Amino acid sequence: MASDTVALGTNGHEPSYLEYQGKHKGILGWILSTDHKRIGILYLCSVLSFFFMGVVFGFLMRLELISPGETIVTAQTYNKFFTLHGVIMIFLFIIPAIPAIFGNFFLPILIGAKDVAFPRLNLLSWYLYITGGLLALMSIVMPGGPADTGWTFYIPYSVRTDTNVIYALMAAFILGFSSILTGLNFVTTVHRLRTPSMSWFKMPLSVWSFYATAWVQVLATPIIGITLLLVVIERVLHVGIFDPALGGDPVLYQHLFWIYSHPAVYIMILPGMGIVSEIIPVFAHRTIFGYKFIAFSSIAIALFGSLVWAHHMFTVGMSNAGEFIFSLLTMVVAIPSAIKVFNWTATLYKGSIELAPPMLYILAFIFLFSIGGLTGVMQGVIAIDIQVHDTSFIVGHFHYVMFGGTGFAFFAALHYWLPKMFGRMYNIKRAKVAFWIIFFGFNVLYFPMLIMGWLGMPRRYYDYLPQFHPYHFISTVGSWILILGLIIMFTNFVISLRKGEKVTKKNLWGGETLEWQIDTPPTHENFDEIPVVEDYPYVYKDNEIAVEEEKV
Repeated sequence: MASDTVALGTNGHEPSYLEYQGKHKGILGWILSTDHKRIGILYLCSVLSFFFMGVVFGFLMRLELISPGETIVTAQTYNKFFTLHGVIMIFLFIIPAIPAIFGNFFLPILIGAKDVAFPRLNLLSWYLYITGGLLALMSIVMPGGPADTGWTFYIPYSVRTDTNVIYALMAAFILGFSSILTGLNFVTTVHRLRTPSMSWFKMPLSVWSFYATAWVQVLATPIIGITLLLVVIERVLHVGIFDPALGGDPVLYQHLFWIYSHPAVYIMILPGMGIVSEIIPVFAHRTIFGYKFIAFSSIAIALFGSLVWAHHMFTVGMSNAGEFIFSLLTMVVAIPSAIKVFNWTATLYKGSIELAPPMLYILAFIFLFSIGGLTGVMQGVIAIDIQVHDTSFIVGHFHYVMFGGTGFAFFAALHYWLPKMFGRMYNIKRAKVAFWIIFFGFNVLYFPMLIMGWLGMPRRYYDYLPQFHPYHFISTVGSWILILGLIIMFTNFVISLRKGEKVTKKNLWGGETLEWQIDTPPTHENFDEIPVVEDYPYVYKDNEIAVEEEKV
């Protein structure tokens, strides 16, 4: 083992990945490392940096909308704000956050491997992510300013604007390559590097979610890459592909964009669902209900979610047959999501529920995602969709699914795994206070959007009629409450990393998956010897907790 030639850690045993001294030292030991755990930490730092930027732009948008008329910025600047907010939050936070951070860090550990299948490719994917992110930010400082088209880059806006839309398009194109490489790595890792005794139906449910997500990344992302490249070609060479003024078809762009972007919704939410399936059994102190149904529903969501893209386009003049088919498929894709919610609820039933911070975020996920899912199914009904299309109702629904779903699952994962990753414990009481402020602020911010959207408030509008002022005012106040909660939560994490109580206990929460059977923080190569999976669900060799429970 590599540890034979390495100095022992502070505990006198094999050093943790944080202490490991390899070929490079200092900052080079991080940015040139191929250790999946260090790459996960690199993603953690960079993703959170972009998240804070996205929050700032969202805050400025809400501040502008606190009252009718011009408040702090002009209409053009407002358009740039919501484009930057969308691009950063979608491509740089929501899509990569859980797979790139927790997938990189824990996927190999969860299946008993020492690293991902392609470590150098894994590091390359992080460099591509950083390159894409910096390119998107360059558009802010370059002459012409950031794109003002919205994160969807709809034609004809994105071929006629004088802003730096090419920077944003190329940034998304490069980020797509990062996503594809991560997906290829995860698929290969799950197929080839599972510990020999771990069959498919002994894998943790979070691994099933990462696996399903990886297939969507590999198969769907090239479509958006080609599409964005065609827009660049159209802008530079004036070739008529999408622009109707040049003989192109803007509806074709919408088809190509949503063929990727609706599966991308499941790239965003599926890893979050895996986190939920991982955490609920631990804090309900029960075996997960319906393991195989949850596992297969992840694959079903990935499959059916790739077939429903045109429900974003009911207003473009689609045929009756097309409207019927995509409306039906929209209803069908809700079934595997409903299966998950049913099984999570059944697991909680008669469980000994422990309301630790990770569990609070998971319960909030189920509540908020249910609202987001139900409002999504409503849009599958064509008559309702035509009523609410391009209104604030869509913005509210989208944030209930993405932020209320993926965002809260991400926060749950932070509270669940951060002590394992760094060996330091955060303040539990402060974490719970932050949760309640975030949960309250989230609903105050986004629920008024559902109401005013139903009443006809268009989305992406810089100004609005006085009748919508009360809703916008409440929503803006909600953004302040939400940001206050985020500040408390991340301050708690920063304090814990510097001064938090040291965690040396392997099994902090009483979990039964493999990461809780190894050192805290994990050693450089994760395992001293190949772990042996004895039985389902999650009973491992030398697992003292499981053995004692069996005796009882």
